[in-house]
Amino acid sequence: MDDVVSNTRRWEDLDTDILVKIFQLFDIFELTSGVAHVCSAWRAACCDQLRWKTLDLSMLRSNFIKIPLEPFVYVDERSDKILTRLLKISLSLSRQSIVTLIFHFNLYVSDDMLTYTAERSPQLKRLVLPAWNRIKRTGMCKAIRCWKKLESLTMPSIANPPYFLEEIAINCGNFNELKIMGPCDIFFASTLAAFVPKLRVLSLRCTTLYVDVLILILDSLKHLEVLNISHCVLMEALPPPQYKRIVTEIDPAIHQKASRLREFFTCMDDSCIMCQRTRTDEGIVRWYKYEEGFWKEDEVRSLAL
Repeated sequence: MDDVVSNTRRWEDLDTDILVKIFQLFDIFELTSGVAHVCSAWRAACCDQLRWKTLDLSMLRSNFIKIPLEPFVYVDERSDKILTRLLKISLSLSRQSIVTLIFHFNLYVSDDMLTYTAERSPQLKRLVLPAWNRIKRTGMCKAIRCWKKLESLTMPSIANPPYFLEEIAINCGNFNELKIMGPCDIFFASTLAAFVPKLRVLSLRCTTLYVDVLILILDSLKHLEVLNISHCVLMEALPPPQYKRIVTEIDPAIHQKASRLREFFTCMDDSCIMCQRTRTDEGIVRWYKYEEGFWKEDEVRSLAL
């Protein structure tokens, strides 16, 4: 009987590389449920850098209601507690090895949550930001100053882009890739040209885009290599009384300007489901109405999730 017991392998004796591969299959809820407390070997595997290259919180959404005053949403206390717990455990286990951080667009993160995360992820290169509502200017700037290696950003549209993009320009020397999930007006485009003129990849898919904004982008961003305007409602400003009209085909002059790009993604097909949805939503896609994960798609491979 003693020989049988002595020949039995214990879980903690399992090869670390095998444990790491197993834990890579766990989602964030499973990995933070107490697995790291089983034994020292399991904790070591849970903290392996390979497991924490990406912190994907895209399955986590806030339970909220809209309110008429700033920040225009009220988030259920339980939602905040769940997110805070996940962040604390994940950031402890990751040991500052996170390179990609993905938030759900309907996750309403507070200033404290964002800065806490930023201070513990200095190696971050790719960021998918959540909704802005509860993030103040000071909190966002403080976070950006921690992410000096940031290269790629997916973000909601923002009413006051200069402070944000200036902070990126000052602190993130390798920044070169941007996806905006919302309108990009002439002010936003001008700000891009002013603060991130060396941008190489830009995605503006599924929104309203004016022709003069598109021309400004093509003329001003001299280093741009990839531009995605797929499924956009392309508009042209007109003098009164019409003011604007929908453009159904891209002008040859714009195609000529875009010919210098390595890739220029467009889709204005009436039979395209995504084009139909953008038009139905009047140029501001209500992602929550559609299939879960639909918002993660992008024609630019490096921006798709």
